Amino acid sequence: MSDKPTAVRVYLARVRTALADLPASEIEEILEDVRPHLAELEGELGEGARVEALIERLGSPESYAAELRASGGYPAPGEGATQVLTTTAAPSLVKPRVAFWGLVLCALAIALLAFGAAVAVDPDVLIGLLLFAPVFLVSLVLLLRGGVEPVLALPEVQWLRTAMAKGREQEDTGKFLRYLGSLKPAWWVLCAVALVAFGLLFMLRDRDAVLLLPFLILAAAGALWAGPRVRADRRLLWVAVPISAFVIGGALGGFGAVLDLFARGNSYSGPSSYYPSSSDHYGNDQLSYGGRDVENVYAFDAEGKPLTEVYLYDEEGRPITLTRYGCERASGSRQKIGEDNRFPRPKIEQGVTDDQGNYNGYNGYRGACREIAGVPFSAAIPKVTVPATPSVAPVPPPTTTTPPPASATPTR
Repeated sequence: MSDKPTAVRVYLARVRTALADLPASEIEEILEDVRPHLAELEGELGEGARVEALIERLGSPESYAAELRASGGYPAPGEGATQVLTTTAAPSLVKPRVAFWGLVLCALAIALLAFGAAVAVDPDVLIGLLLFAPVFLVSLVLLLRGGVEPVLALPEVQWLRTAMAKGREQEDTGKFLRYLGSLKPAWWVLCAVALVAFGLLFMLRDRDAVLLLPFLILAAAGALWAGPRVRADRRLLWVAVPISAFVIGGALGGFGAVLDLFARGNSYSGPSSYYPSSSDHYGNDQLSYGGRDVENVYAFDAEGKPLTEVYLYDEEGRPITLTRYGCERASGSRQKIGEDNRFPRPKIEQGVTDDQGNYNGYNGYRGACREIAGVPFSAAIPKVTVPATPSVAPVPPPTTTTPPPASATPTR
């Protein structure tokens, strides 16, 4: 691609110069609005069109800038200069910067949490949003008090908008960005549908997620209302950006879950390897009986006494190893410590402790778990009686009768 500036770039450069007295954010917004029209006009004029051809169609860049200034209700160049000269001090950038980066941080957190919730199909992951709610509220309050203009005038925001403007001026990148821009109306409809779909999916997974569904429906309505109005009111970015981040993160997480499902080649019975499921926490799928996972095995002898150390093997002599769990002292929670084929294992009971360190099941404050040794039940081993076989009288051995000796017949 040639480095020679195109006619549109040259024309817009002169328009920018004519609007130089306006705030930089306003200039970028005006040029962003007219750039697609100029690019389309340049396409009609053909490749290699000169600036003169655009001037013949639109007038000089200076007059075109004056028309844009008048249509947007901006002050004349002299008034703008006077306004600049009367400015006594540069405004502080602290509050606008907190508002901007608070929005960015919350958007990233929302995307990651939505990704995790979609992968695990677990709405409880979204509880993490409560940690970022104060950050978002502070950002929103600063925006409403100070307005959006100080935020758009931030150097980092100006750099981002300038980079996007340069990208639009490139032939290939500009076409792609304009194509994405044409999809904006459909995007907000897609966001609304995706939010409601997430709510229904979570509700099917966990009935308690029905409490989340109204919030997702409200967010869907917000997407349909605020999305198309963002261009006219940039304050609505604080509604549109979090919603878009949630949908993008959730879509990527759902796509990853589907890939994991096909990779494993079996029915989806829980979350993938990204997040542990309840079955991974309380058992595993290495050994099952009656359709349920088996985590522990208890063996008894013929007298009903439990055997304290048993090793299991299959018919080929391979050890039947299961995941072994234990209590971690640092976190007070159940943790995986390895796997073996030795049984029985201590029973892991999770609960909490109160402020005095007393174990209270699930009614205290701090998480805890404990290992309970021994067999939690007794087994009655049935006595197997072998039926006696009927007695048979012994058969005496056959007797051999010796024939009497033959008598000699006298010869006459």
